[in-house]
Amino acid sequence: MLPAPRPLIVAAAVICFCFGSALLPSLAEGKVHHHTWNITYQHKSRDCFEKLAVTVNGEAPGPTIRATQGDTIVVTVHNKLETENTAIHWHGIRQIDTPWADGVAGVTQCPIQPGETFTYRFVVDRAGTYLYHAHYGMQRVAGLNGMIVVSVPEGVTEPFAYDKQHTVLLEDWWHKSVYDQATGLSAKPLVFVGEPQSLLINGRGIFNCSKPVPATGTCNTSSPDCGLRSLFTVVPGKTYLLRIGSLTSLSSLSFEIEGHSLTVVEADGHYVRPFVVRNLFIYSGETYSVLVKADQDPRRNYWATSHIVGRNPTTPSGKAIVSYAGNDPQMTPPTAPTTGPPWNNTAIRVEQSRAIVAHPGYVVPAPARADRTLILLNTQNNIDGHIKWTINGVSLHFPATPYLVSMKHGLTAAYDQRPPLDSYDLMGYNISAPAPTNGTIGSPVYRLAFDSVVDVVLQNSNMLDNRRETHPWHLHGHDFWVLGHGDGKFNPAADAWRLLNVKDPIMKNTVPLHPDGWTAIRFHANNPGVWLFHCHVEAHVFMGMGVVFEEGVDRVRRLPSSIMGCGHSKGLH
Repeated sequence: MLPAPRPLIVAAAVICFCFGSALLPSLAEGKVHHHTWNITYQHKSRDCFEKLAVTVNGEAPGPTIRATQGDTIVVTVHNKLETENTAIHWHGIRQIDTPWADGVAGVTQCPIQPGETFTYRFVVDRAGTYLYHAHYGMQRVAGLNGMIVVSVPEGVTEPFAYDKQHTVLLEDWWHKSVYDQATGLSAKPLVFVGEPQSLLINGRGIFNCSKPVPATGTCNTSSPDCGLRSLFTVVPGKTYLLRIGSLTSLSSLSFEIEGHSLTVVEADGHYVRPFVVRNLFIYSGETYSVLVKADQDPRRNYWATSHIVGRNPTTPSGKAIVSYAGNDPQMTPPTAPTTGPPWNNTAIRVEQSRAIVAHPGYVVPAPARADRTLILLNTQNNIDGHIKWTINGVSLHFPATPYLVSMKHGLTAAYDQRPPLDSYDLMGYNISAPAPTNGTIGSPVYRLAFDSVVDVVLQNSNMLDNRRETHPWHLHGHDFWVLGHGDGKFNPAADAWRLLNVKDPIMKNTVPLHPDGWTAIRFHANNPGVWLFHCHVEAHVFMGMGVVFEEGVDRVRRLPSSIMGCGHSKGLH
């Protein structure tokens, strides 16, 4: 295992850019946090089954980055994977004035090749809970991920109080390698990734080693990497802020702490009108902050559990222990682990999505109307024998030259010039039946007028086998207003005003599209760059479920040569 270099913190003055948030000062004194990361493969037994994981300084998940709003983060990445490229996305960080630091291979940069070093430098312009993860191929599945915690500046008061805070990172985990999974998704016929073997909480899980395991691996329940562990210890009467993030590759989850209520106070870096749940539904790419009061019997410990929802689960629940001070932190609770809500109850998940609105004191007013509306239909298609996901008939294929480079330098041969469709056949298409057309594979771009307001309606439809799934959609470079969630097919005439919330919509960067329904969002295209908008299920984006937005690329300052060198940009490196 390689030693973990210590982060270096340097004082500096940085400007905090105001992009519609009531939390941002116009000028603040910030610090510069330097991190040096070695990205390597290491043998890990995260759920007791030993396999290779992509690690940051030998650890998976990687270290939590901590900073204060207005600080600058500098991460120097050494790719020591030997035979594999990489790139790291800073999920939820808007990259204002640094679009090349978004970390998406094929969109904002060339991948970091084996043996090469790349430095990301960006400002964390808003307090909240965020994530980071690999954004090259399906590499996120292999464990390169972690959390980012941005605190409010000194003297700024949050609209809730707590005694201590903790981070909780939720993942799913496969024993099959990333290469096996990607090869299966590209095969004719399709070999899907299947259900995960385990659910992890803060990087740990428990696989039943009595079950059959691949011949290439070993399973050992005595490994120090796996097994039950105390998530944190609480003191009776104290209140705790849990910063919860999901970086699952496939699974939608329900998270709960046995016997304790969770009061939701923040979502994706924005304060929400507080509401209480027993089970927090959380989708890949989302973050929530919840308050938990230690108000139960202090003589025992309690279960913290994660459960798959939205898919018929064959994966055991993720389990950890919440211990009360004075008890053995590893003492198993006397009760059976909680089992969570029914996996197929879509209604209660939609109900929670609709309950998430802006905190009354922190409403960021949404523009009154949009300049452009995109209605994006996702379908699963058979294209020349390959199963793909398409948006309005196009399955996204990342070009060899990053969009940001090709569009800034006029390399028009590097991506599709034909614009994608703003809508689909609203009247004729049956969302309850499999896709009747084959679709195409391409790399087109939605070119948005700079400073315009854009509405996007995500429309779900049935898969080729007539099943329905949840798709969490993540927008890079922006936060958006969540205007509403509806059932069935979106009808612009009937739904436009009756169901959309323009009074106190929450702002987020990731939102679920529920089965047999639609989700409407609105965003301000005022961040110059090229930005990916995609389903955060790793297999789905690999199979083409995404689109690309360009806005104001002519306003982007000179691109650093370090993001170039692949495809048509080889001569620009």
